[in-house]
Amino acid sequence: MRAWHIAIPLLAVVAAATGRSTAGVASAQSNTPPDTARPSFAEWLADVRAEALTRGIHQDVVDQALNEIVEPLPVVIERDRAQAESVLSLEHYLRRRLTPKMVTRGREMLARHHSMLEEVGSRYGVSPRTIVAVWGLESNFGRFSGVRPTIAALATLAWDPRRSQFFRGELFNALEILDRGDIELSRMRGSWAGAMGQPQFMPSSYLKFAEDFDGDGRRDIWSSPPDVFASIANFLKGHGWTPGERWGREVKVSDNAARRIAAEVDKRPGTCVATRDMTVALPMKRWQQLGIRLPTGAPLPASDPGGAAGVSETAALVSGATRHFLVNGNYDALLEYNCAHSYAISVGLLADRIESAPATHAEAPRRSTPRRAGHH
Repeated sequence: MRAWHIAIPLLAVVAAATGRSTAGVASAQSNTPPDTARPSFAEWLADVRAEALTRGIHQDVVDQALNEIVEPLPVVIERDRAQAESVLSLEHYLRRRLTPKMVTRGREMLARHHSMLEEVGSRYGVSPRTIVAVWGLESNFGRFSGVRPTIAALATLAWDPRRSQFFRGELFNALEILDRGDIELSRMRGSWAGAMGQPQFMPSSYLKFAEDFDGDGRRDIWSSPPDVFASIANFLKGHGWTPGERWGREVKVSDNAARRIAAEVDKRPGTCVATRDMTVALPMKRWQQLGIRLPTGAPLPASDPGGAAGVSETAALVSGATRHFLVNGNYDALLEYNCAHSYAISVGLLADRIESAPATHAEAPRRSTPRRAGHH
């Protein structure tokens, strides 16, 4: 890869929650030296059990959740070492995920749930097409949210030394969810990384962002579409999503422009690995001066007619081997869902393609009175 390309990261986060993505997980590095002596799994699990009780988790919940776990799950460790966002190039990842079938299905779901999505979108300030795009990439529009038992998967990753501290915390969060009665143990299933339900929330994200939008007293991200949509929107809103602002757009970067950018534009610091593989934000006018153009070769727009009032017209550059994107402020919220450019760009492009064709409103009419978003 040439020096002036902004590289797509070779690590993605804790991610399966799309099979992959794990909402709300910052890039987690190994926090325990690989050669550190460890207790046996049984000894380690006994320590977890004792700590759970000191945290106030009821004895019967601890027993039910941990008694059947006797050894780590090898498949979980294998999946952790081969995440799609980390092994595939940006271009390959986009080809794999943004298929015509995915776009068609997204348009169908936008139409089917039109009234509900409009209601959620109005409440949280997140566009329905973006909610549907996240939903589609996370669980294939609710068709598949994972079959791994969450407690066993998290226990395996918490015992594995690579990211033990992070996953140990998530294990206790999952036990808290069980203790609160939000979900039964038998239904607490998800990705190999412990991401749960149709939005693929890690337990910490569930505790903070899951919503009871249908008002039935449970934050059911496993089977309630209103709760699923509202939880996705609440997550993005909680991470700074700005109503009306773009996520970004694809652009054309000539070799000459790429050389100028490499010499003149700094990369951006950040805690998310992906943010360190993009440039600092610059005004659109400056990108135009540096030689960036729309894919058609036309000049960049001086202002975005679809943007929200008062939103700064700046963008950062993200590049793969052959494709380039200027990304705006809402892109950061997508990275919070999964700290990988391949994922965030896929959400943005899918949302754009879903919206590019008119949808037939197939959903039955719903009452317009806003539902309460309880149980925060």
